[in-house]
Amino acid sequence: MLDQPIVDIRELRVEFQTRGGTVAGVENVSFTVKPGETVCIVGESGSGKSVSSLSLMRLIEFGGGEIAKGQLLFNREKGGEIDLAKATQDQMRKVRGNEIGMIFQEPMTALNPVFTVGRQLTEGLRVHRGMTAAAAEKQALELLREVRIPEPERRLKQYPHELSGGMRQRVVIAMAMACRPRLLIADEPTTALDVTIQAEILALMDRLKRETGTAVMFITHDMAVVAQMADRVVVMFRGNKVEEGPVEQIFNNPQHDYTKALLAAVPKLGEMRGKAAPEPMRLLGAENQRIAPIPGTDQRLLTVSNLTTRFPVRGGFFRRTVANVHAVEDVSFTINKGQTLSLVGESGCGKSSAGRSILRLVEPMGGKIDLDGVDVMALDTNQLREARRDMQMIFQDPFASLNPQMQLMDQVAEPLRNYDIASGSEISDRVANLFDRVELPRSFLRRYPHELSGGQRQRVAIARALALEPKLIVSDEAVSALDVSVQAQVLNLMMELQAEMGLSYLFISHDMAVVERVSHYVGVMYLGRIVEIGPRAGVFENPQHPYTKALMKAVPIADPARRKSEKDLNFKPIPSPIHPVGYEPAPSVYREIEPGHLVLTTDSGY
Repeated sequence: MLDQPIVDIRELRVEFQTRGGTVAGVENVSFTVKPGETVCIVGESGSGKSVSSLSLMRLIEFGGGEIAKGQLLFNREKGGEIDLAKATQDQMRKVRGNEIGMIFQEPMTALNPVFTVGRQLTEGLRVHRGMTAAAAEKQALELLREVRIPEPERRLKQYPHELSGGMRQRVVIAMAMACRPRLLIADEPTTALDVTIQAEILALMDRLKRETGTAVMFITHDMAVVAQMADRVVVMFRGNKVEEGPVEQIFNNPQHDYTKALLAAVPKLGEMRGKAAPEPMRLLGAENQRIAPIPGTDQRLLTVSNLTTRFPVRGGFFRRTVANVHAVEDVSFTINKGQTLSLVGESGCGKSSAGRSILRLVEPMGGKIDLDGVDVMALDTNQLREARRDMQMIFQDPFASLNPQMQLMDQVAEPLRNYDIASGSEISDRVANLFDRVELPRSFLRRYPHELSGGQRQRVAIARALALEPKLIVSDEAVSALDVSVQAQVLNLMMELQAEMGLSYLFISHDMAVVERVSHYVGVMYLGRIVEIGPRAGVFENPQHPYTKALMKAVPIADPARRKSEKDLNFKPIPSPIHPVGYEPAPSVYREIEPGHLVLTTDSGY
């Protein structure tokens, strides 16, 4: 009986009705999941991976789809096999949450903002297990301990918005595991998380799977996560299964062209060892691609000295400032023309605040910012507007940074009009050239943002940032939400533009493999300070600060032979960056390990 699959999906076809007729989200897909096994379903956006899991939960009907054909056989704990495709909603209510648990991609939307964490955790236990309120609360506390949430008693009384992203995701995992389901479906559960939190959550899911014997269906587009988690891999492409096999076989001997292309696009930590300068990735199908290192120059473009940014925390009856969030604390670095400095660290370490402070999108409290001889801190509003021609920003979410009501042509032309750089037909020509530059077809000029994929939208955001021919571009997690092959194309594009136009980048990211690929220099941030900074090779091949070492250890590597175990991951919880008014931290003092490679000696709390 042990070998009998918990789930057997046979010839599944799911259809969506659209204006243009019927569209198949999934065509003729079959695979099984056995007890205690992790099956990873990989593929890019639109390949049908989430459609398969939502069909199994019969949630697809609420998203406008219908199961047109196929069987979804689920082996219940009591009551034998059931075809979920034909089950009534009443039967499904008993299965959902009780026998099949699901972890959704975005924890903030998976949790109800108006109920406390405790209320949401106990709900499933009371409905499915018939527990009393006291017993359910005791069990909820135990679940929070299992997923290693600090101070679980306090967390039960808190609301989702009071928790960090990683903590919210742990609560969602605790909810999914509450009734000890036979099958756990995890839909991109770590996509939006930091590398350290991702490593902990993957290790946690692996441990829970071993302890409870739950089967796991893991949906992801991150091949490094697949290498860490999978027993078997199902590769999906455009609604079809194109390859299936044990994880070692898929990585070491892929058969299908799409699997090969997917693996070629994954930046692997350690690939740049021995290379002095960054260079674009060699992608399959791009044979005419120029691969040349990008050395940059040794001319200084940006000098940041002792930058400090704090945000007030207001409280009390008169909304007085009762404390400050020390977001950026005494940060100094330089960027040369045509080179990239990457800032890496976890959420809340201050890297985005540092990027925004340099553009004065948030006002720094102190420090000096010199951009090509211009003192940015001394500029008034009109002068700052003029100076922003030289410094532009690419944001993390292109959909939020583009106007949904404007055609793409007008959005890219907007900076040109604002600064009276061009007019009439000259604008059209320049915008068309920018579209050529970022490799978007000119037919897209009259489209709207919602008609494009994530990677295409990010290209539009890059085109708009390039419109004013800036000297410095601050890229804030610009590729973190993209599929692996799209991410590789966008990174290559940014590096080619750097080589052609001599651009300098401040590249903000939490993905260490991407940072290794694109950087000349790397700064590691922790609690608002740079704890280690230096040339890429120095920081990656000879990390000195304990936090840098922990960060390197946490990175999943796209190789099943190099899996991390939970004992490799010994992260300390990050202390609070909030300090009372009047608190003055010690200045940053650095020790030079080798020329240009500096390590913080002031106590950073790690």
